[in-house]
Amino acid sequence: MNWLIPLYPWVKSAHVVSMVAWMAGLFYLPRLFVYHCEVARGSQESERFKIMERRLLKQITMPAMIATFVFGILLAVTPGVIDWAAGWWHLKLLCVLILAAFTGKLGAWRRDFLEDRNTRSTKFYRIANEVPTILLLLVVVMVIVKPF
Repeated sequence: MNWLIPLYPWVKSAHVVSMVAWMAGLFYLPRLFVYHCEVARGSQESERFKIMERRLLKQITMPAMIATFVFGILLAVTPGVIDWAAGWWHLKLLCVLILAAFTGKLGAWRRDFLEDRNTRSTKFYRIANEVPTILLLLVVVMVIVKPF
């Protein structure tokens, strides 16, 4: 894997850019759900939200998540990037896996809206909107500070 060493800054840049796009989707999709809750089922506004939610999830959030994983794996296998004896990357990886699971839940909630069977409140989605923020904070601290 030594061939990855000279590519490190490029792979890291691609990882950060794809992570930012993924997080943007994770921040915005629950907010769209909040607004979607406030319109009548079957209305023109509801149908517009369905299109916006689908495009955000399928065309931005999911591809960005996949790219984040691909570039992250490349970084992880680049010699000298991770001190495998350190503990910080375990928590980072756990947070990233939770973010991936959260992305899957967003997809399930989107299907509920798509089929006009959402039963969750705006309050639920407002709280859900905070989950990626907390996880992002943990990821950034683990990567930058490396506290353990």
